[in-house]
Amino acid sequence: MQRLRRYLDRIQPLFAKGGQFQNFNALYEMVDTLLYTPADVTRGSPHVRDGLDLKRLMIFVVLAVTPCALVGIYNTGYQANAAMLAMGLESTGGWRGALLGALGIGYAPDSIWACFWHGFLYFLPIYVVTLAVGGFWEALFAGVRNHEINEGFLVTSMLFTLILPPTIPLWQVALGISFGVVIGKEVFGGTGKNFLNPALTGRAFLFFAYPAQMSGDVWTAVDGFSGATALARAGEGGMAALAEANVTWTQAFLGQMPGSLGSTSTLACLFGAIFLIVTRVASWRIMAGVFLGMVCTALMFNIAGQQPMAGMPWYWHLVLGGFAFGMVFMATDPVSAAMTDAGRWIFGLLIGFMTVLIRVTNPANPEGIMFAILFANVFAPLIDYFVIQVHIRRRVRRSA
Repeated sequence: MQRLRRYLDRIQPLFAKGGQFQNFNALYEMVDTLLYTPADVTRGSPHVRDGLDLKRLMIFVVLAVTPCALVGIYNTGYQANAAMLAMGLESTGGWRGALLGALGIGYAPDSIWACFWHGFLYFLPIYVVTLAVGGFWEALFAGVRNHEINEGFLVTSMLFTLILPPTIPLWQVALGISFGVVIGKEVFGGTGKNFLNPALTGRAFLFFAYPAQMSGDVWTAVDGFSGATALARAGEGGMAALAEANVTWTQAFLGQMPGSLGSTSTLACLFGAIFLIVTRVASWRIMAGVFLGMVCTALMFNIAGQQPMAGMPWYWHLVLGGFAFGMVFMATDPVSAAMTDAGRWIFGLLIGFMTVLIRVTNPANPEGIMFAILFANVFAPLIDYFVIQVHIRRRVRRSA
């Protein structure tokens, strides 16, 4: 590592102002700060001291979401291998089939090894395209503004990948992450100034622009296989449809069902939530608010609702679709969420309420957590404003 440090120090003048590669200083800065803690320190006062910089904070989020990625990769392969067995297919074909055949991995659904690698071959191209295209936009804006490349993109790229279906065309992945990074973040000034979650912004763009590739039978990576998600089944026929499809709560909790690349496992999200709360990276108030909002709204619909989805108990809402993933990793985005403690409760309650409301009243699109978070993102500054105004009035009354 010392040799690498000396090498980076030796080439640093080439990327400094006036150097041969000064236009690529943002890229050098990105690699250097990713590998080593910057030596820059504040020498005067006043300033705030904190052992956790933005880079470490973002890496913590990536670590927290890793269980979701691993379970999601396995589940993608498992769903594909199980469908192939049911259809009597011996190979998936294409470059994936050639590679799996050359490595002798096979397609046995009861083999964790075979399921993981089959799923990984769907995850990897999507993640690489997300990283390359989104990284290009990040580097371009950083270079034009003479800013450093922000590590927040590592989180955005991972979250964006995990909320996509495994069968999505790669050119649509490129369009989606471009829209999310440019329109959802960079046009507002970059990290820290965006009011919408960039990953969800890109996902929403794809949903409206290419609905055929983002909904319906797109969740199992086998050509010709027709299989809806458990949430879509519940949206059409309620709990009876889930029972008919033999979907159990335990399966849904573990994430063993068709769905996005990495947002199906509530158990994996729970591990991530504990890590983020212990490290104080994410707000437990937002998570608790989303959960309570969902429970209260689900109970109200259980009493008064007449539609199939209205009778779904809250503990099923928790494990179906991307609710847990959105609650833990999307709603808690420190930039686009509310900043005040009371505002975080209100922000979370609003998301929980809106999620169930969309699920029950819109059977055509039962996955409501994405729109609920974006809706709450828009109102987050207003929520904080009113919370601060209440505090100000309270202090004025005390001092009067």
